[in-house]
Amino acid sequence: MMNDKGKTASDDVCESCGEVVTDGKAGCLKLFEAILAREFSDYRYGKIHRLTVDAYALQHPDAYMRSGKSFAAHLTGMCAALEREDAFSVNQIVQRWLSTNPQIDKPADIPKQRGSLTISFILNAEDTEEHIKRVREWAQNIWAAWSEQQDLARRLITEATAQSKRFQ
Repeated sequence: MMNDKGKTASDDVCESCGEVVTDGKAGCLKLFEAILAREFSDYRYGKIHRLTVDAYALQHPDAYMRSGKSFAAHLTGMCAALEREDAFSVNQIVQRWLSTNPQIDKPADIPKQRGSLTISFILNAEDTEEHIKRVREWAQNIWAAWSEQQDLARRLITEATAQSKRFQ
């Protein structure tokens, strides 16, 4: 059924994450850009910014995880942020490893349902603390949806770390 602007209700759903938003996927990207603008506006968001980007990428893999390399970067970034105390150094090690162009095959079996929370969950955060809390909750929700790929993320981190030690 079309509305008065010639659009169907399905045009207002992001096909990647299920967010109901005007203009669907393009509208979802605008919400993400608004969150990024907020995070760039205040240094206190710096500690959560990478997790925001990785979470959005894992919900929109068709746009942000096209290659094995980008798949590995975002999957390991999420894993490090949620499971490791040394996430910053792990991400640096993984980035150095990825710059050597290791052969990484992107799995064909990525989840179709990528979490029940979407980017809009963060939008109405009233302050920095609530924003950070919501990003972490959103990311945990997405990470749970990627449960079948979590061991792969851990193996990639282990491989990157082992290679890093060989070059020290």
